[in-house]
Order: sequence, then structure tokens, then C-alpha cells
Amino acid sequence: MKLFVFLSLILICQRVFGQESTFVSLFLKADKGAFLNELQSDSGNMFHKVGHHGPAVENQWFALRIYFDKREAIDVYSKPNPGMELRQTRWYPTKEQQKNGSGADYYRVGNTVGLGGIKLWDGNKVVPLNPVSKRIAKVAKGMDFSTMGMLSEEIPFKGKKLDICVRVTVFSDSRKAKVEAFTQSREEVQFVTGINYHKGIQVIKGKNYIATWGIHPEDVAAEKVAVGGALIYDEQDFIRQFDDGKQILFISKPTKHLQTWIISANAREPEINNLIKFTEYLNDNR
Repeated sequence: MKLFVFLSLILICQRVFGQESTFVSLFLKADKGAFLNELQSDSGNMFHKVGHHGPAVENQWFALRIYFDKREAIDVYSKPNPGMELRQTRWYPTKEQQKNGSGADYYRVGNTVGLGGIKLWDGNKVVPLNPVSKRIAKVAKGMDFSTMGMLSEEIPFKGKKLDICVRVTVFSDSRKAKVEAFTQSREEVQFVTGINYHKGIQVIKGKNYIATWGIHPEDVAAEKVAVGGALIYDEQDFIRQFDDGKQILFISKPTKHLQTWIISANAREPEINNLIKFTEYLNDNR
């Protein structure tokens, strides 16, 4: 049985009262009107064919996506005010929408793990979740959460082939999003996670978290806005961390399941809009 069975859930209907509090998004660029629950590729790369380059989940504070390619990086869509936007903006709001208060993609991932993405460690180097015999994306929505997962099948690793699943879950009542990595192999593996940064961005290390704050290189947003990201982790789950010049990476102890949490905020928000307030929030919500 493939590891992805845990995500093979019937989509749970949202509350019949109140407003939508989380959202999932997965669609092909060729058919933007049809939201999907699942999408798969034998090549493992649908980056340019799938809307917003991969599956996405959203709560009132931000949206997250996993790139549908060998990077499987996690990227962030930031908002100036709490609310749900992804159904309308599809991650790329117009300049007019941004002028009228919508959020935008201020976070630039590049060739890194982004904010809490997952890779493997073979004892000497970082190993991407690639090549694969198949990559499958799924999304599911619950009463007070939304989740997305990416299953990478038959990754060559240490002379064997592994199935690795990465799952990201956002909640209606929390700014924290949960990131999990699973392997179905009989043997434990070492996962790699981390957080990326750019020149001029401040990096802060706290107890059980690492955070960044600053302006990412302009990419698709109408303006440059400082954005914060944080990875919250259990120090006992990791044996080493290092900085490769673009990201701070953490190597886990051998395990079959790794769990961390990620958080984001930005300078356009009414409350958590600078580094001091962001770190205060992190210290209070680890």
C-alpha cells in the first residue's frame, strides 16, 4: 500500500455557517475553472502546467504552495489583512487588486527549500526528492483545516528506492502551519529541512526556532514588502545544522516521520509588521 493513503480522504464539506476559513487549490493552467483533488506526473515535473506551480493551501493569514518539481520547495503568499483570497487571485493578483488591498507573493524561494521544504541526507550531501517514477499531489479540506501533500515515488537513495511524502496543513485558528515528512521504507532516513534567505535579510535564532525578516528580491509582486518567515522545530529531532550561503539547513536524526511548524508575517499587516513584533510572537507561540 502506498504511503499516500493517509491523504486519500473524502473532501469534508466546510461549515454551513460563517465564512470559509481555509481553502485548497489545485488546477491546471489549461483549465483554470476546474479545481482538482489530485494530480500526478510520471516525469515528476508539472511546474509550468499546474496553476501556481503546485498545490496550495490557505488560511486567513497566508497561503502556502509546494512546487511541483524536483525542488518541492515551500513558498509563501502574504496578506496585509486577514481574509481569504486565493480563490480569486490564484496566487497572482493584478496590480489593481494589490492596490485595493489584496496580498501578493513577496517571498522568493529560488533553488532552495524555501520555508520548511524537505529533502534527504545521505550522510555526505543533500539529496533532492528526485528523480522519481511518479510524483502525486493531493489536496483535502476539513472543517477547520486544509492540507496538501506531495508523494514522490521510487527516489534512488543509498542503493535503494524510497517513497517520500511531504504534507503541509494550515488551520483556521492558528498562524502556524504544520509540515510533515514520511517514509514507508523499513529503514529510517535522515530528512533535511530549513529556511532560505537573501542578502540584507536578518536571520534570528531563538529557542526551538529560526526566523528571517526582510525584503526578498522583487519577482512578481507590484511592490517590495518586508516578509518574515520562521521554522519552529524540536531541537532533539536534529543532529546538525549548517548555512550554505542561501539557506540554513537542518539534518534530522534517522526517523520515519519528521514534524516541524512554519509561520509567516509581513510589513503590511496591522499587528505583526516588523522584526521585533514577529520575534515576540514566536517567543509566545513556539
